[in-house]
Amino acid sequence: MHEDNQEDKLYGIVAEFDDPDALVAASQSAYDKGYRVMEGYSPFPIHGIDDALGIPETKLPRLTLAAGLTGACTGFALQCFASMQHYPYDIGGRPYFSWPAFIPVTFELNILFAAFTTGIGMLLLNGLPLPYHPIMNAKNFDRATSDRFFLCIEKTDPLYDEGNTREFLENLDHKPLDVTEVVEP
Repeated sequence: MHEDNQEDKLYGIVAEFDDPDALVAASQSAYDKGYRVMEGYSPFPIHGIDDALGIPETKLPRLTLAAGLTGACTGFALQCFASMQHYPYDIGGRPYFSWPAFIPVTFELNILFAAFTTGIGMLLLNGLPLPYHPIMNAKNFDRATSDRFFLCIEKTDPLYDEGNTREFLENLDHKPLDVTEVVEP
């Protein structure tokens, strides 16, 4: 944590837990209370945390489907154009539109477009790469990758009030180990 000085500004308040169920319960309580700009941090995926935090469904599956279909249509159309218009060539008496021969390239472009869209879309939708985040200044946050669970309510939340938010986090049913402020330099 940085030393207090004039240039540090408050990012939010973070509660530290030693149990994943406590994080889910705290997240659900905060959501039920009306907090919306918050984030949970855990060393592993936790079932139910997305619903508790109010995180909407991701757009990535639809993007992947659209890209896969685009790739398949592109591959098929490219081969149709090449074999029927651009370079019609009679091979063994087959018709110019011999769709069974087009399947391997159609499939490969389907997979190629979908894979690249999934990889790039995942990075962009998650806001990655993110080499620095103010939550890294939180007390004990280095344990978020091993055995601690954190709930941070950000200052930008419309319901945020430093005193009331701190009191809310301190008085949760599953008592947090610690409630501290997060500052960003």
